[in-house]
Amino acid sequence: MTDIPRINMQDARLAKRYRAERRFRAYGIAAIVLALGVLAAMLISIVVTGHSAFRQSRLMLDIYYDPQILDPDGTKLPATLATADYQALARASLRELFPEVTARGELRSLSALLSRGAGNQLRNNVLENPELIGTRQTVAVLVADDVDLLVKGKFISSGTEATRQLNDKQVVWSLHLVDRGLLSLDFNTAFFTHGDSREPELAGILGSAVGSFYTLLICMAISFPVGVMAAIYLQEFAAKNRFTDLIEVNISNLAAVPSIVFGLLGLAVFLNFLELPRSAPVVGGMVLALLTLPTIIIASRAALLAVPPSIREAALAIGASKMQTVLHHVLPLGLPGMLTGAIIGMARALGETAPLLMIGMVAFIVDVPQSMVDPATALPVQIYLWADSPERAFTEKMAAGIMVLLAFLITMNLTAVVLRQRFERKW
Repeated sequence: MTDIPRINMQDARLAKRYRAERRFRAYGIAAIVLALGVLAAMLISIVVTGHSAFRQSRLMLDIYYDPQILDPDGTKLPATLATADYQALARASLRELFPEVTARGELRSLSALLSRGAGNQLRNNVLENPELIGTRQTVAVLVADDVDLLVKGKFISSGTEATRQLNDKQVVWSLHLVDRGLLSLDFNTAFFTHGDSREPELAGILGSAVGSFYTLLICMAISFPVGVMAAIYLQEFAAKNRFTDLIEVNISNLAAVPSIVFGLLGLAVFLNFLELPRSAPVVGGMVLALLTLPTIIIASRAALLAVPPSIREAALAIGASKMQTVLHHVLPLGLPGMLTGAIIGMARALGETAPLLMIGMVAFIVDVPQSMVDPATALPVQIYLWADSPERAFTEKMAAGIMVLLAFLITMNLTAVVLRQRFERKW
């Protein structure tokens, strides 16, 4: 009879433990659901904001390439054709669509519907084919960014005319062009083929994408061989003493150092001391190489550690030297894991912004860099610049840039997973 209370107490404690386990499991599931919900909300917000940037409004105009404006002397010299007022041709064609607009102020408002890049389109057409002079051609030209937002349904029409970028007449003219089928949305090829611009409708990611490519190329060329060699030495050859323990601790600590510290280091050493070119991908790649080295070293050491000791013992038993054992047997087996770590490190480097800001890659660069020493910016920095721009049309450009950056990051991480699954050995 005396054991019954003890049994009841044990059952009560067991039931309490089970309830605690169920609560802990529920907390974990709730945390995962909350994290996935926040991630989904963020991705949906980015897609909803940025998907419209992949389409661009274009106006079909009947352009007359007037010889009196383009080539009054009839020489067709490239220097003469390049300096002509092509924007005047686009304005004249647009005014033909609204003959009732005659007041000077209204004519200025009507001309403001056109993008400042419309003249550049016409100039490129004439420079490629001077025979267009004197002919009339139908050309799809870009419109201003606020007209583009109006066509996409993102223009804020509330408030007074003084607080809006488009006045009432401009809105009416734009809608009239849409009703006539002259103003429509097409795929925005300029977003992928142009560099940055002060005009949102002309801005693209090509310059920053090329800058990121050059930067990651330098980063990979430095960090991967140096990281692999350091990992091989520490794992296979270095003696186990306090000095190597100190190095290992510092490598682990460097992996957690804020990225802006590496930017300050690059600013002090590469720019101020070595006087390397500012805003150049070669400097950005060297800074990001320092940033990714700890990650690559740690991943490479883990890959080498995963190789069974029997591989080393077998190679040494048949007469191979220590160097031959490592280079011919251990390294090939650990290389897939090293590549996986390198790709993850490159993915981190691709998304870094703070170190590049410190070395001047935040400058406004219009031209696409042609080499690793040309001034350039990077894709995450370009997104930062667009986010800081006052024009509302840059908001969708920013979100579209984030979508492109996420696509690259997801691709690189999937590549790492595929390589690990494809080449990983199970011991």
